[in-house]
Amino acid sequence: MGLLDDKVVLVNGGSQGVGAAIARAAVREGAVVAVTGRRPEPGEALVRELTAAGGKALYVQADLSDAEQAKASVTRVVQTYGRVDCLVNSAGLTSRGTLLDTTPELFDQHIGINLKGPFFAMQAVVADMVGREESGTIVNIITSSAHGGQPFLAPYVAAKAGLIGLTRNAAHAHRWDRVRINGLNIGWTATEGEDATQKAFHGAGDDWREEAAAKLPMGKLGQPDEIADFVVFLLSDRSGVVTGSVIDWDQNVLGGLD
Repeated sequence: MGLLDDKVVLVNGGSQGVGAAIARAAVREGAVVAVTGRRPEPGEALVRELTAAGGKALYVQADLSDAEQAKASVTRVVQTYGRVDCLVNSAGLTSRGTLLDTTPELFDQHIGINLKGPFFAMQAVVADMVGREESGTIVNIITSSAHGGQPFLAPYVAAKAGLIGLTRNAAHAHRWDRVRINGLNIGWTATEGEDATQKAFHGAGDDWREEAAAKLPMGKLGQPDEIADFVVFLLSDRSGVVTGSVIDWDQNVLGGLD
């Protein structure tokens, strides 16, 4: 038996990177999966991959920075599968900006994708769970940078730190509804999006992953499939009563100094 047998799992930002890895792991563990994303091509390609492997999957095009689209994506999944049992907010924007050069437009983009989208997706999913008087689980993919981060991540850190607060607030508010809500502060991870970011903002070459890995304690960046396995565990009943936890999933020890 799989950890998520017969569960309906919605993965926001699930068409590539960590989100896609979570979708694959959820299907492997018996779930029906819906993924959202702005671009149809990777979303539809992932659905074809999952269905070819014997899974059941749906792609919903949505720009999660638009609250109405975030809520409508939940409505679409409920209309298709009857409910949402588990939600993962994995969509993220990591474009660079410091305190001094961030424009209001860039700040709004970060708040939209990294905080407003998760807020209204959670609102719609929890309303569905409470309306059905059924328990459920939510995992928010956050970042270890929310503890402070690099100077060039100012708007990203501001938005993701807000998501930490939202995770704990919502978990407390809905603990008696038996809706468990947790967060994962992931570190530097090897994804398609990170590859594009390194090349666009830092002039990295094709071998940047190998160079980065050589400077990291475990000799590699975080791997999406490993993160996905942990997220599936948090979504499942095997994680027990845990709610309101924001877990640091990284190889750098916060507070540790050389």
